[in-house]
Amino acid sequence: MTDASPIARKAWMATLAKAPPARLAALLPYLPPHHVLRQPEIGAVMVRGRVGATGAAFNLGEMTVTRASVRLETGEVGHAWVQGRDKAHALRAAAVDALLQTGAADDIAARVLHPLQSEADTARAFRAAKAAATKVDFFTMVRGEDK
Repeated sequence: MTDASPIARKAWMATLAKAPPARLAALLPYLPPHHVLRQPEIGAVMVRGRVGATGAAFNLGEMTVTRASVRLETGEVGHAWVQGRDKAHALRAAAVDALLQTGAADDIAARVLHPLQSEADTARAFRAAKAAATKVDFFTMVRGEDK
């Protein structure tokens, strides 16, 4: 059975939020019967950054997000926050979040979540390889008078 711990849920919600909307729609072409608890709402969040990933935090800027919440007929509640203004993406991600809390979690994870994670890992590896190709190693040559 799919792990529904808070850490696992955080990971799958991040995957759903970062997934291309068209790809998520292709993997889950239908929405299960549900009741919308929070209609998709568009807003902005402040994005924070850190210099060198360890320095003091600073406000980088604002980003547009869309959030939604749904309740399945079986009672599970799903939430989603996605980048951009795609209301259908937010509803679909919230529905998947709810489905991953049901008995069908393993099937949904295999059909939707695992392909999205695999594609994201492949894209990340491609970007890393592309960046690595531009890496320059600097070195100091030892001169005779430095001995």
